[in-house]
Amino acid sequence: MKTPLLFGREPAAWLTLVAVLVKLAAAFGWDASPETQANVNGIAAAGMGLLIAWMVHNGAGAAIIGFAQAALALAIGYGLDWSTEKQAAVMVAVTIAVGMWDRTQVTAKVPQRTLPTA
Repeated sequence: MKTPLLFGREPAAWLTLVAVLVKLAAAFGWDASPETQANVNGIAAAGMGLLIAWMVHNGAGAAIIGFAQAALALAIGYGLDWSTEKQAAVMVAVTIAVGMWDRTQVTAKVPQRTLPTA
């Protein structure tokens, strides 16, 4: 399945932009606590997951991954002390699990082609 694009960009690019803008705003005058910054990033991730689910009309997987990203961002913001490697490992595990589940839910739009036998 092709990744849905928002204004010509992948959703991850938009989430990265939000995260960078939050950090820039905090660096240049926005008096936001780490918890508030985590909330903004978490809400953005959750919203993106729901938007993708709506766009693809069969996006439970995207919503689950978006929720996992949001939950992790909020947990980090509220004091969970995980390295970036551990965070990445958890998100990879969630993504693989969702992908494995999605694979059982999807049917091909075209019939399977049979290969000639020798």
